[in-house]
Amino acid sequence: MLEDVRQVTIKPVITQCIKPGTRVFTDEYHIYTRLPDWGYPHKTVCHGRGEYARDEDGDGFHEVHANTMEGFWSLLRSWLRPHRRISQEKLPIYLAFFRFTHNVCRIGKALLGALVA
Repeated sequence: MLEDVRQVTIKPVITQCIKPGTRVFTDEYHIYTRLPDWGYPHKTVCHGRGEYARDEDGDGFHEVHANTMEGFWSLLRSWLRPHRRISQEKLPIYLAFFRFTHNVCRIGKALLGALVA
């Protein structure tokens, strides 16, 4: 007999890439509402109300935002634009290279040591 589909638990992709317990900041797209059920503390900003960052504790620092990831994707799209017709097989290589160079920029002068290591 067929197993009842409602009882099958599918492990979400996020658990393969992000450690459970990691706080996740997103917009209010409905797909993210299940993050707490999967073990991810979740905070949102509502772009529809003109909210792009929120200071929750009143210290002047806007802790809740999705700007970092949105900025990363914007840079990635700009970087990929000249490389038209990238095959699906090679896309992970392009993404890994971009991620490496993006993270190296944060390392700064330690780049040479990172490359040698």
